[in-house]
Amino acid sequence: MARTRPTPTAALPGAGTMFALRAIGLVLLARWLYSMEQMNFLAALQGMASSPWACINLVFLFLLIVLPGAKARIERPFHPLPSWLRQALRFFGLLGFLFALWSVGFFVSVAGWRRALSTVAATNGWLVVAPALYAAVVWICRPRALWRTNIAARRFAIGRYAVSLDSATRTTIVWLESRKVGQYDARELSVRWPQGTQPVGSPVAAAVPQASDADPVIADASADGAAPSPFTAPERPASAPASAPAAMKWRAKIELLWDSPAAAGHNRQTVFRVGLATEGDRVAAHALDAALKQA
Repeated sequence: MARTRPTPTAALPGAGTMFALRAIGLVLLARWLYSMEQMNFLAALQGMASSPWACINLVFLFLLIVLPGAKARIERPFHPLPSWLRQALRFFGLLGFLFALWSVGFFVSVAGWRRALSTVAATNGWLVVAPALYAAVVWICRPRALWRTNIAARRFAIGRYAVSLDSATRTTIVWLESRKVGQYDARELSVRWPQGTQPVGSPVAAAVPQASDADPVIADASADGAAPSPFTAPERPASAPASAPAAMKWRAKIELLWDSPAAAGHNRQTVFRVGLATEGDRVAAHALDAALKQA
């Protein structure tokens, strides 16, 4: 009889994050136990009982290894941890990183660079690895959107906000990291761009030129229909005004507005206001604007 070959199961999104956090916790715990083995174990336990920093490290290691409430789910690829656990790990990781930097810096200032380098070699680089592990925990638990932008699946990520649009039901769900902000009708949502920054390819931006405030004489002369005077300032090249919108698009903050005539008191309410910090945020904002206009 032919045997059925078992199909390989792919890891759920977020399982790698949980594995990395547990691995960091196990490395820190193993190093801590190794350091306690080098000295008297009972004396080390008595010192830990009277040390607040040791208690903080115990709580941090427990949260890293156990990860209470963590679960890898397909609908939350970047947030397998609960919100409280992610914030606690980020807080304890930042404390550990600062304490490790302070300890290493104080040791280098007292012992000198030569002895510090010999200590790094004797500890197999632990003086450098320890701050890096704490920094890795802070980076893994950094604030981010629920998913990456997938225009084909109508999923958009702008800053810490994630937006999903269902074309069949015309429903839009907005998430702030792993917290659900609300569910709205896509026909009642719109993207408001800052004044003077229209979306790329917009007919308004292409047809209406932006007048410059730096040349009031030229603007007044063109408005009256008269030729510019030879005593006025010369016209700038075409490439000069283009630098202003290019610099503004990185500092621009868009708003997602909810205008519901059926819900009293919710006319022109701002769902979120977020800055376009990266090129991916800008592309996602344009795609979200186009998808809402189609809805």
